[in-house]
Amino acid sequence: MISRRTVLTATTAGLALSQFPKVLFASQDVAKSYRIGAAEGEHSFYEGAKPSKLWLYNGSAPGPAIFATKGEILEVIFVNHLDEPTTIHWHGIRNINAMDGVPGLTQDAVEPGDSFTYRFPLRDAGTFWYHAHNKAWEQVARGLYGPLIVKEEGSQSEKGDIVLLVDDWLLDEEEQIHTASLGSLHDWSHGGRHGNFLTVNGRSQPKIEIPAEGPIRLRFISAANARIMRFSLNDGLLMRVVAVDGAPCEPFDIDEVALAPAQRVDILLESSATLQSVWEISTGERVMAASFERRNALSSGLPPLLRAMPWYEKPDPAGARQVDIHMQGGAMGNLMSAEFDGTTRTLQDIARNEKKLWAFNGKIGSYALDIADVKLGDVVQLNVRNDTRWRHAMHLHGQHFWVSSQEFEGGARDLLRDTYLMQPGERAEFLFVADNPGDWLFHCHMLEHHAAGMGGVISIS
Repeated sequence: MISRRTVLTATTAGLALSQFPKVLFASQDVAKSYRIGAAEGEHSFYEGAKPSKLWLYNGSAPGPAIFATKGEILEVIFVNHLDEPTTIHWHGIRNINAMDGVPGLTQDAVEPGDSFTYRFPLRDAGTFWYHAHNKAWEQVARGLYGPLIVKEEGSQSEKGDIVLLVDDWLLDEEEQIHTASLGSLHDWSHGGRHGNFLTVNGRSQPKIEIPAEGPIRLRFISAANARIMRFSLNDGLLMRVVAVDGAPCEPFDIDEVALAPAQRVDILLESSATLQSVWEISTGERVMAASFERRNALSSGLPPLLRAMPWYEKPDPAGARQVDIHMQGGAMGNLMSAEFDGTTRTLQDIARNEKKLWAFNGKIGSYALDIADVKLGDVVQLNVRNDTRWRHAMHLHGQHFWVSSQEFEGGARDLLRDTYLMQPGERAEFLFVADNPGDWLFHCHMLEHHAAGMGGVISIS
């Protein structure tokens, strides 16, 4: 159960990294350049709290917010000050393959003391985020993530544009990361790592300033390892969904918003005047997530990114390349044996000796597991079947896909997503145009599930 905590004020370690400038202006063809370093540090989740030892980007939890504009080239100079390798993945960005940040697939891991420069164009406006992708099950749980907001060309910074990056940390009685449970076979074989401490923007029950009047946009981002969270507003305020996973959609109204790991949902409220608080309700208990304080300023018009239509229309599935993906394994499943490294073994043996428990099409996944090879420009339909006892947040790198989503109240909706929550026994079709060349990871974003084998590669050439 997620704990209630007092309102916090963040404090961070006096790291050299904190001296990095937030924004650097480089050559003419680079619109924005950031310098980000990963290092151990301390962070207080609320006022008066004992500092927690975390892994931080630029000494803060979450890492620095990156703001850019569609059409710009983003450059991030990354320096690794940790004692182990790491990378950064730009979640939801239709990226250049070499900049995607998957070690062993798209780049070499950045070793301790080394640096790597990410440089890529921003094709789409929307709500995105960035996070570590080496040993993500541990590095994300320790704090290595931050928001990435890309606005439409010509849009101005809006006072009513509010980022809500949510996470559930697993802390011990000393309010430190519960390190003994990292890598737990139980978590890897069941529902993943669930925390006991809720934060919004790195703080417990923060007070967030909003304009006194006018429309506002709430950008929800989930950085949880595995927990599926649900949020409501005070007094049951209706929430108008205007974008999912960064992609604009035909607006619709809901009472509650569900967020699986890595998902994003943008909510439009016509007026800030009635907004008081946001609550987490997934456990059946209402837990205060954040409250809002009004300032005298008014929001200047509608928040940005209010395009009514997605980035591209749903392609015609007739003649699409069909790719079947049969998800198997995990605790209480029906997978008795699987292929691992070219050899068929019992799942019990693989779990005990290799700590792998999940499979696609009878094969334990890895970056070497080839799911499909498709041609550039092909229409592709992934026919995904969840034949397990668990929910899975399925994420495709490099592109969004159309799916008949069952995730929101009110029935199925065709939505453009990059991360879709599949229920046990569910079948779903992910439809997309293979317009982005490279080797792209398809995996479960319950990070423990991916570590334990639920992943493979779709190659586009």
